[in-house]
Amino acid sequence: MFDYEKWQEILATVSKNKLRTALTMFGVFWGIFMLIILLGAGQGLKNGVAGDFAAWNTNSGFVWTQKTTMPYAGFKPGRYYQLDWDDYLNIRDQTEGLQYLAPRIQLGNYGNNNNVVRDQESGAFSVYGDTPQYAKIALRDYPKGRFINENDMAEKRKVCVIGKRVQEVLYKDDETVIGTHIRINGIFFKVIGIYHSRRKQGAKYDEDDIHIPFTTYQNAFGSGNRVGWFAFGAFPDYDATKVESSIRKAVGARHSVHPDDKAAIGSANLSKEFNQIKGLFLGIEGFNWLVGACTLLAGAIGISNIMLIVVKERTKEIGIRKSLGATPWSIISLILQESVALTAFAGLLGLLFGVGVLEYLSKMMGGPGGGSGVFTDPTVDFNVAMVALIVIILFGLVAGLLPAKKAASIHPIEAMRAD
Repeated sequence: MFDYEKWQEILATVSKNKLRTALTMFGVFWGIFMLIILLGAGQGLKNGVAGDFAAWNTNSGFVWTQKTTMPYAGFKPGRYYQLDWDDYLNIRDQTEGLQYLAPRIQLGNYGNNNNVVRDQESGAFSVYGDTPQYAKIALRDYPKGRFINENDMAEKRKVCVIGKRVQEVLYKDDETVIGTHIRINGIFFKVIGIYHSRRKQGAKYDEDDIHIPFTTYQNAFGSGNRVGWFAFGAFPDYDATKVESSIRKAVGARHSVHPDDKAAIGSANLSKEFNQIKGLFLGIEGFNWLVGACTLLAGAIGISNIMLIVVKERTKEIGIRKSLGATPWSIISLILQESVALTAFAGLLGLLFGVGVLEYLSKMMGGPGGGSGVFTDPTVDFNVAMVALIVIILFGLVAGLLPAKKAASIHPIEAMRAD
């Protein structure tokens, strides 16, 4: 296989018709180049979408109340009702598969921001009453300080956790933040933590929130036992859809909502969305491999056709070799080596060019982890690249089988008579 003279002979053979060889190799080059680009683009899209899911526990969801649409238990349709702390206790103690349950409440109406002041600086931000469990559902980074803990809840401490954008608006770059105070609706709160969002897109909208202990919120803003909505997380080995259904049933039963009134209770399930996205990307990846494989197959067929022409052109030479004692296997191995050499070299070039283009795009986006929108860090795994190269070599081997068998079947005397 590594006979130096044989490889020199192969090089001389493919160099006789450079244009034909180049055009044949281009088919294989283009096939693997497109495969690498498609796989890299698919991975970049996957990374971008996964970047948003990295900010959440993917086995979680949310439940809130809406207006009833059906009469039930003496109540007319069109009724509004309110979640409360007793709902929290009921759901927490009776829901199977529930790992985390975080009651939440927002200061003011949904979408309304509140005036927050710190010395001479001020800004409008969303303020939430939260429990420690929320940090297990909304996954964030805390470069400084911490999130709310159980002691904050028990002692109803006037503390808060602020987002990166809140810090940028209320503080200068070189200012100490942890331990300082901000004023929310005239009440002072001590800053105990700063969080950064893990989202790849829209992070700034996730970083302009302020979180205070739920119990402190109740005291400071007179919300009583009211709860705005629930965030929940199921155990990793448990179906979040079942937990979502159980919570909906518990809320409906306690507030006399008709069992068939689906519109009266709102909910969202990140687990369901995450699994749908995973299925979508599996389909995209499979499609990319199919397109790439078909393109490679077309290139391999081109290699096979060219090798048939080469065998025909070298009929007399092959006949002389056989008359001098060359075995059928030596003829077959020669043709197969030529086919594999053409395919492997063209495939390697396509692989290198494809990886090079992806690396360039990745650097343009700011390196690994860089990018914007739903397209981030387009790369191809090394193992995937090696599999693609091995597939190329196998295609080259298969492409050379028919020409090799034809060459081995040539009769020396008939070969001598060939033009």
